[in-house]
Amino acid sequence: CYPIRLGYAYWKESGDIAPFDDNWQLAVKAILKTFREQQRKTGPGPYSFQRDRRTLPNDGFGTPVNPVGLICSGFRPSDDPTTYQFLIPSNFFAVTSLNQAAEMMEKIRHDKTTAKELRALAKEVQDALKKYAVVNVPNFGKVYAYEVDGFGKTNLMDDANVPSLLALPYLGAVSVKDPIYRNTRKFVLSESNPFFFKGTVAEGIGGPHVGKDMIWPMAITMRALTSTDDKEIVECIRQLKASHGDTGFMHESFHKDDAKRFSRSWFAWANTLFGELLWKTYQEKPKLLQGS
Repeated sequence: CYPIRLGYAYWKESGDIAPFDDNWQLAVKAILKTFREQQRKTGPGPYSFQRDRRTLPNDGFGTPVNPVGLICSGFRPSDDPTTYQFLIPSNFFAVTSLNQAAEMMEKIRHDKTTAKELRALAKEVQDALKKYAVVNVPNFGKVYAYEVDGFGKTNLMDDANVPSLLALPYLGAVSVKDPIYRNTRKFVLSESNPFFFKGTVAEGIGGPHVGKDMIWPMAITMRALTSTDDKEIVECIRQLKASHGDTGFMHESFHKDDAKRFSRSWFAWANTLFGELLWKTYQEKPKLLQGS
């Protein structure tokens, strides 16, 4: 999805179509083929993974799924294996990317056949998300699950890495006003999410990759990037400034009560997202930076 997202944004911003040549067209067709294979309608497909502690169960093919139209992911964006392979944020991201690829294929490559196939798969996944991704949770109402298996099992949580449930509007997958997203946002930013941590330095989402009480700056950044509340945005920036542990950089994660206890002294993804947040805020609401 990310190569499509990058290409689509570049095209829309620059109007340059030079990169989108025959090889790019073949790459998009390969993505379409892979997504279809990983719907696993006729079997597990060709992909399996077995290596040390990250080996997937069932001979490397992962936990079983009911082929309901969603796309399997053996791993989360954190590189941790999925519990249930229908990773909901990734499926939302796939819908957006498939539709973007279809537009590019049609308008740049004049390949209406592939564009039609891309849009058909996007609709199939979107319909399956409506049917299988929504769970009714006490005190929150209808929310999006993080993972499902299509048999009825769900994993209710969120992880800091993107695509995440929190990041869905950032990815162009849902509106920030979507009622189910609003409920989901409240859920993942609460202690009902097993990977939401709150301490003296900051509060935010982490994940099993680094472990308990370790907040990921990118999750705080994503909270601000998807917020419509000025006070929330300012508070997120304040927490990010407090989280660098006197290094001047964003890290992979930091301890909720001690910013000097962090993982990865240099983490380009987190630094880049932080820069994106500051630039977006400067462009849209510069006064918020004056008090940050």
